[in-house]
Amino acid sequence: MPAVRRSLLAVAMATPLLLLGACNDDNSSSPKPTPSSAPPTPLQSLSTTDLVVRREAFCPVVSPDAVTAALGGAPKRSTSYDNGDPARLATDVKDVAHEYGCTWRSADGAVASAWVFAPPITRARAGDLLRSPLGAHCVRVPGPDFGRPSAATRCRTPDGVERAYRGLFGDAWLSCTLSAPGRKEPADLSTRANRWCAAVATAAAS
Repeated sequence: MPAVRRSLLAVAMATPLLLLGACNDDNSSSPKPTPSSAPPTPLQSLSTTDLVVRREAFCPVVSPDAVTAALGGAPKRSTSYDNGDPARLATDVKDVAHEYGCTWRSADGAVASAWVFAPPITRARAGDLLRSPLGAHCVRVPGPDFGRPSAATRCRTPDGVERAYRGLFGDAWLSCTLSAPGRKEPADLSTRANRWCAAVATAAAS
């Protein structure tokens, strides 16, 4: 995980809101939602400012087709965690999660991730999160709305290049990332990240 995510997570976890306990677990007997099979939609065609994301587990409804399209191939493995679960939040950070998240990895090292904070986030707090310092190798880049307020970033990671969107949907802070291995950024990474994050937002709001 790049420094930008650690920075955003640290700001949010500094508030009493993040002292909430665990809510869901993967062994729940509640009915499992059905993943969407809709084709990828670009963020520009999605009214993200009108979407209301739930602060709960959403990974089961993320379209498998969207995951494959984002990674450029079928995922080799995946992981997910719920609020209150022990989770690896960064390469060198393992702690109790105060979010719901999931990650898919391809055989060639591409990684698609998404997570939503468990506690409610106010518009003022969202502004603080967006103003948090980015990592040394991250920059803000132009991009369509991903909630409101929102931001798009590009980061150089130890393994490659990462594109990300983060934003506020109702009172839910949603983030998604797509990274590709290697020093040269694939020409279509920005487009794939755009469509990946549209699929994430749609799933989290369904």
